[in-house]
Amino acid sequence: MSPRTIDAVPPARAPTISAPAGAAVRTPLYDRHVAAGAQVVEFGGWSMPLQYTSMRVEHQAVRERVGLFDVSHMGEFRLRGPRAQEVVDRVVSNRVDDLATGQARYNILCAEDGGVIDDALVYRHGEEEFVVVVNAGPRPDDLRHFTDVAAGDCPVEDLTMDIALVAVQGPRALEVLRPLASIDLDAVAYYHFADGRLGDLEAGFSRTGYTGEDGFELFLRSDDAVAAWDMLLEHGAAAGVQPCGLGARDTLRLEAAMRLSGQDIDRSTNPLEAGLGWAVKLDKGDFVGRDALRAIKESGLRRRFVGLELDGRAIARHGYRILDAGNPVGEVTSGTFSFTLGRAVAMGYVDAASFDSESLAVEVRGETVPARRVALPFYKRPQTQEAKS
Repeated sequence: MSPRTIDAVPPARAPTISAPAGAAVRTPLYDRHVAAGAQVVEFGGWSMPLQYTSMRVEHQAVRERVGLFDVSHMGEFRLRGPRAQEVVDRVVSNRVDDLATGQARYNILCAEDGGVIDDALVYRHGEEEFVVVVNAGPRPDDLRHFTDVAAGDCPVEDLTMDIALVAVQGPRALEVLRPLASIDLDAVAYYHFADGRLGDLEAGFSRTGYTGEDGFELFLRSDDAVAAWDMLLEHGAAAGVQPCGLGARDTLRLEAAMRLSGQDIDRSTNPLEAGLGWAVKLDKGDFVGRDALRAIKESGLRRRFVGLELDGRAIARHGYRILDAGNPVGEVTSGTFSFTLGRAVAMGYVDAASFDSESLAVEVRGETVPARRVALPFYKRPQTQEAKS
């Protein structure tokens, strides 16, 4: 469903962000999660399923077959009007002027000092219309940031409560979606999207995801989310579709070395040291944080983002110290036991001088566990279509 059709959609029935302090917002699929026995947790202000069965089972389902995720907690902003492109360009780090209609691109929202406010996907829906998908927790700050930078040059509409997002991910995702979609999904390239129908429901099909596998994220009316979820479970049964929670989503994205906003990247980090320089175009024109990032690049990076494999089965968690020859040189931002690779992996920052060290280790509950720096991502799916857009 193209977000432009939201104008004709009645307000979603989900609670609004103005819910009482401490009350987590429920997605339109909350009752389905509870009925399926999911363990529900609070995440970014939302009540979300952590797991239905186990993280391992759900993780392996996505790598081997197909997983179904409720990602309706993500935020969506729409900017439209003759100055929409100019405003988006002032906020984000990557180029948007050369985006074609029907194309999406990964971007960073920076503060003036170059620190990361959030990361986001920018979708071009027309010459004067963009939709930006942001993370759940930073969404209020992101909205204020866009609105402040826009300074009245174009409206910034928050569509979060009107849109549900459902992700279908895995090597059999297309097998599940093809019979239900009114459009040729094989013709939709990676990081592109198209409008169509899922059964009799309006849907936007975006060939994106946060798992390292092929698949689509479906933009739906909030009121249509339950019908879409049920349809996908029913028609995906033969392909072994598995409802998946935030736990598997995290282990999957970590294997694919996708950064987690608020954990791998935040206001204390910048996209250059986070290994995301490919998403920063310092020559595109002015944007918030450009001068600071240019100065950082010219002076050299203090820290570097690394991928680590640990010996044994000890797991490096967020905040654990990274050591070089016994001396603290950095900190783990994300770590897990990789179900796909069968070993513990972690990502984090180290002092630039230790980036190529062969003496790295992680301090795990008082024990020093040897670690090796490895190229990211840890996992890349076979015959990948991926290419940085």
